[in-house]
Amino acid sequence: MSPELRRAVILTALTLAGLLVGLTGQYLLHLPALQWAGYVTAFLAGGIPAGREALHSLFVERKLDVDLLMVLAALGAASIGQAADGAILLFLFSLSNTLQDWAMGRTSSAVQALMNLNPEGATVLRGGQEKWCELGDIRIGDLLIVRPGERVAADARIVRGQTSVDESPITGESAPVDKAPGAELASGTVNLNGSVQAEVLRPAGESTLARLVTLMEQAQTQKSRTESLTERWESPYAMTVLLAVPAVYALLRFGFGLNVDDAWYRAMTFMVVASPCAVVISTPAVMLSAMAAAARAGVLFKSSAAVEALAGVGTVAFDKTGTLTQARMTLGGVVADDEQATLALAAGLEAHSEHPIAQAIVTAAQERGVTPQAVTDAQAIPGHGIEARLPDGQVAWAGNVRLADRQGARLDAAQQAALSELGARGSSSVIVGVGGQVLGVMGVADALRPDIRPALDALKASGVTHRVMLTGDREEVARSVAAEVGLSEYRAGLLPEDKLRLIGELPGPVAMVGDGVNDAPALARADLGVAVASGTDVAIESADVVLMRSDLGKLAGAVRLARDARRTVITNLLFAFGVILIVAPLAVAGKVPLPLGVIAHEGGTVFVVFMGLRLLGRRL
Repeated sequence: MSPELRRAVILTALTLAGLLVGLTGQYLLHLPALQWAGYVTAFLAGGIPAGREALHSLFVERKLDVDLLMVLAALGAASIGQAADGAILLFLFSLSNTLQDWAMGRTSSAVQALMNLNPEGATVLRGGQEKWCELGDIRIGDLLIVRPGERVAADARIVRGQTSVDESPITGESAPVDKAPGAELASGTVNLNGSVQAEVLRPAGESTLARLVTLMEQAQTQKSRTESLTERWESPYAMTVLLAVPAVYALLRFGFGLNVDDAWYRAMTFMVVASPCAVVISTPAVMLSAMAAAARAGVLFKSSAAVEALAGVGTVAFDKTGTLTQARMTLGGVVADDEQATLALAAGLEAHSEHPIAQAIVTAAQERGVTPQAVTDAQAIPGHGIEARLPDGQVAWAGNVRLADRQGARLDAAQQAALSELGARGSSSVIVGVGGQVLGVMGVADALRPDIRPALDALKASGVTHRVMLTGDREEVARSVAAEVGLSEYRAGLLPEDKLRLIGELPGPVAMVGDGVNDAPALARADLGVAVASGTDVAIESADVVLMRSDLGKLAGAVRLARDARRTVITNLLFAFGVILIVAPLAVAGKVPLPLGVIAHEGGTVFVVFMGLRLLGRRL
């Protein structure tokens, strides 16, 4: 519990204690001294904090707020001999404020929990010596020594050792992730079983964890349009109520001939009931609860405005590479009489190349336990492929059709059909041969993200029926990927400016989901930008929502949560305004006594707070 919340709880408890003592002295023991001691305690504990906030708003921020209305109403009740009603009002007002602080603190605790993931420092290897460094002293290029049980202090890449890492604090992935040399470690994750050395890629202040904290802090300060509108009208509304109170008193006193006490009593009841506490808290209680629930599931909203925008989205546009796919080339299939021998030869050749297609073939051979064929004198041929010599002196090669023609090799009917089929699926083809003989044909393509089709189907089921893929890739690649993931609409061959233009032409409101630098303009132009965390910093900065696990399956749940939040805000506002519109005239007519008006007003505030807190339990 934070010090501020603890102080609020203590003051609310003191207000309640004073109220109970005052009621006991007035109605049970008939001791005026005990009665007034209790009521004075309740007024001081419940009224001074609200009065201080009201005076700060009035003289520093130059605006009126509901705190001033509540303090004046309590004093007004005391002025007509209803100190008990004033104490009840202050207790319920204090209780509702404490509940609000608790609700807001639930989202603040998410930021604090992230900050607590940062270790105080790390062991660094410099000049052959191990040295303990604080976070601020860790530099790019340093070698971190991360032992079992330790948290990773900065984003780094393993250069020596193997281990398993608990990434759940950052990604929510419950299963440990195996890490070998070349794998990246995110700051805040926990090394489980092996000691590793890792080269620092980014300083602690720019790490994944630091970026998460920044995003969460930004999210808590930026407001939705509904919330901003409510806050904008709070001061004018409070002024209207204050001006209406003497008007109501004058009407009752001189227009209807009520005596001074009755007219003043009804005017005070009217002021209590007409105060907009429930209206003011209706939206932030809901939005912050929704943002906290989403953050727990790995979906970070940068503002409550983003929650509101997602609730109204009718079209979602997806980038292809790195969003629907993993931006990692993988071997799709081998068409050959002897697949293992063909893969071994291809891996032996491609081991001498840094091209992503080459690395995909080498990785596939490793995963399948195929030993690469030994070759010598490997030479890359730009725009064609690679060739080398076998131990018997023959020339082995792997590349495209132009390289096959250069070697005088001809594909048979089956190989030609396989080549055509791979092209139709959008795969890059690699022909493998020795001299003038073609041994086989391979297809390499960007792998789809796991479970991407169910994720898009779930998005459709959530109410987003218009889904479209925007990609700069070739028509045949786009067609193939769209068919695999279940999208009926796509646009291919797009430049960044084309994506930007199409975002403006699609039926809105439009959400754009992307990961790359080229997606940043479209992410910023869309009504809502959604970035996957595995993407570039530019994309993440341009977006309004970040999928921290790069799991598009969470997007459908986020849409449902946002729409539930919007419905809850509407329900809260209708309820809050309904209480005012119904009870305020009854208070003026004398049909609602002050205690009942207090309960209606503060009970409404508690109701809308709990309606918002209900969303904290939602699972995406």
